[in-house]
Amino acid sequence: MKYAITSKGDSKSNTLMHKMRTYLNDFDLQYDENQPDMVISVGGDGTLLYAFHRYKNRLDKTAFVGVHTGHLGFYADWTPDEVEKLVIAVAKTPFQVVEYPLLEVIIRYQHAGKESRYLALNESTVKSVEGTLVMDVEIRGQHFETFRGDGLCISTPSGSTAYNKALGGAILHPSIPAIQLAEMASINNRVFRTVGSPLVLPAHHTCMLKPVNDVDFQITVDHLTLLHKDVKSIQFRVAAEKIRFARFRPFPFWKRVTDSFIRE
Repeated sequence: MKYAITSKGDSKSNTLMHKMRTYLNDFDLQYDENQPDMVISVGGDGTLLYAFHRYKNRLDKTAFVGVHTGHLGFYADWTPDEVEKLVIAVAKTPFQVVEYPLLEVIIRYQHAGKESRYLALNESTVKSVEGTLVMDVEIRGQHFETFRGDGLCISTPSGSTAYNKALGGAILHPSIPAIQLAEMASINNRVFRTVGSPLVLPAHHTCMLKPVNDVDFQITVDHLTLLHKDVKSIQFRVAAEKIRFARFRPFPFWKRVTDSFIRE
């Protein structure tokens, strides 16, 4: 099996990375940064997000596993003192593959320019470059509302515990093929109205944002921040691709939620 390791870059993560690489090479596993069968992320959720985007073109061939060197993450289920156990599991044990849905973002431009397509593991946000964001929101081709406010966040189920939760969105189990639309400080008065609640859309529903005034927007895709000009529409839906995680033991989602947000 071919593997690669990505590190957060701090001394602790780099030390673990080199340690694991030495152990795995001793088991005659092949290190291959270009075409790995497994990517081991050492750091935190941000490190795994980086690894996901680096290998997004081979998601059907690569499985991910995370080691956290800081706070407990939602993607990293191994601790530094379990590295030897993980190495033996990778080298000797068949693993279960768990697939989670991703968010597809398609940006189309005025004057029939070439469209841009992105995949998000956590979320995508849309904000105006200056002032209030004003967007017509369409669901399944039908006008739903005209949003006015700071911005909109569209998240995956596995990303529902991130920015989406801070916006008052629901926590979704990552096995559910859906996306969630949450508002950022919407304007609601006698003139302007939005639904005011997060929306959960199933895999066969598409959400389309169409600019009302401005055509230049700041759009994020996970940790990437992008400026797009002359935007005609922004389309969101559950992607055909999925991320694959290598599981060597149970990793209960609701226990992670408890450990992250409730347990002292």
